[in-house]
Amino acid sequence: MKIFISVCDDENKIAAELEAYLIKVFDGLNLKYEIDVYYSGEELYEAMESGAHYDLIFLDIMFAREDTDGVDIGKRLRHVKGNNTVFIVYMSWDKEYSMQLFDVQPLNFLLKPLNYEEVEKVLRRYMELAGLWNTHFSYKVGQDVFKVRVRDIVYLESLDRKLILHLADGSTAEFYGSLKKAYKEQLQACDFLYIHNAYIVNYDYVEHYSYENLKLEGYNISFPVSQGRRKEVRTAFHSVLEKRGSKP
Repeated sequence: MKIFISVCDDENKIAAELEAYLIKVFDGLNLKYEIDVYYSGEELYEAMESGAHYDLIFLDIMFAREDTDGVDIGKRLRHVKGNNTVFIVYMSWDKEYSMQLFDVQPLNFLLKPLNYEEVEKVLRRYMELAGLWNTHFSYKVGQDVFKVRVRDIVYLESLDRKLILHLADGSTAEFYGSLKKAYKEQLQACDFLYIHNAYIVNYDYVEHYSYENLKLEGYNISFPVSQGRRKEVRTAFHSVLEKRGSKP
């Protein structure tokens, strides 16, 4: 599934900065996306009148070169076009505008200058509401489907054609499946690290990481990082550190 996003701001620097933030987040989550940039509210509205579709709009409130403001554009989309499905995120230098947005029911309000961590939070919230963010991991045993919370998974192990979920409360669950498929389809976007053909680990439980192995909280064993994955794992690990604002 591809996510269609528009950035609408008459400040070229802000628009370019936001586009770069969006690309960084979506690339890090391995999601397909398409971003269009507009420099006026009327330009955005006319494009949508002509058939352009967006799932998520980042919309400036004040445009220096036109009388129409972002609030009016939002109201026209909601009440004239009847578009109640698009998610709108407003942006402004002035936080006082946030009280004028109730009628448009925006997803969020971002105060300029923009901050990467705040943009990422908004995107994660959007993906949760749009059903694109996995809060649960699902698996099948026979014809039965089970779900566990992603945050409760410490690591996933592949052993003798079976996958074994190791959970934070010490319990396990076994089922048949592909480790690679579980990673690509459900866990990669949730900051799990594919460290070995036998192990996928949850970044949140990593206690110590080195190039060749890592340790997880509550486990007195070292988990190997396979030689063929070391560069990829290092890149992924530091990418999570950076996007969470904890890069050393």
